[in-house]
Amino acid sequence: MSNKVWFITGASKGLGLSLVKQLLNAGQQVAATSRKAEELIQAVGHYSKNFLPLQVDLTNEVEVSAALDNTIQQFGRIDVVVNNAGYGIGGSVEELTDAETRQAFDVNVFATLNVIRHAMPYLRAQHAGHIINISSIAGLTGNTGWSIYAAAKFAIVGLSEVLAQDVRSMGIHVTVVAPGAFRTSFLTPESLVLTTRPIEEYKEVRAMHEKYVQMDGTQAGDPEKAAAAMRAITEMQEPPVYLLLGEDAYERAFQKIEKMSEAFKQMETVTKSTAF
Repeated sequence: MSNKVWFITGASKGLGLSLVKQLLNAGQQVAATSRKAEELIQAVGHYSKNFLPLQVDLTNEVEVSAALDNTIQQFGRIDVVVNNAGYGIGGSVEELTDAETRQAFDVNVFATLNVIRHAMPYLRAQHAGHIINISSIAGLTGNTGWSIYAAAKFAIVGLSEVLAQDVRSMGIHVTVVAPGAFRTSFLTPESLVLTTRPIEEYKEVRAMHEKYVQMDGTQAGDPEKAAAAMRAITEMQEPPVYLLLGEDAYERAFQKIEKMSEAFKQMETVTKSTAF
């Protein structure tokens, strides 16, 4: 594996933590962010000259800019940016407050935009780099009870698709990763927000939430293998714009494609009847 400088957000848990540990063990240089630097250092358990732990509120552009500046000062460049920070939020649209919904978008979407916005000047100057945005299979096909989460993760897919086109001529690659269910802390109370204002009529939503909560600790996906897959794509001359992770993600994605194709064909006559 070639030597690279990585900037990884949300690194104190989940896929981000697995990735940081693997990279440091492989001798890579890693700048990693968390809301609490001490928790990050404790979770990584590996403090060396190759590791730059950063306490950052990713919704604060000043802090994001400073974190990227510190990374450049420490390591001299940034080769791979991994936007991993995020959390799950469950509830129907009317069961979640405006404040809860906006916070979900601040962390799951606008934080990613903040990092990209402030990383791009460095990547453009290098005429090289790779941005990896972690979405979810929910960003391609959402499930009952997760409308706001799906909306945020759909946004990550859309922005990544177009960003890849916008920066390709500059020698910069973009990949959006859509994981399925992996055995991380994602379904634990510290990573998952469920509505505190449940409405009785949404029985299917409650059932789906219970299904996900019960899944915690039994997910089929291995986070270490997911991290290895993300490392592997950074070694490709032409990395993919889309990367599904997990057999469940693969199956759900193709079910969605088939469903959309059938729906489009069913309405083909109406669709094409709207021209002058």
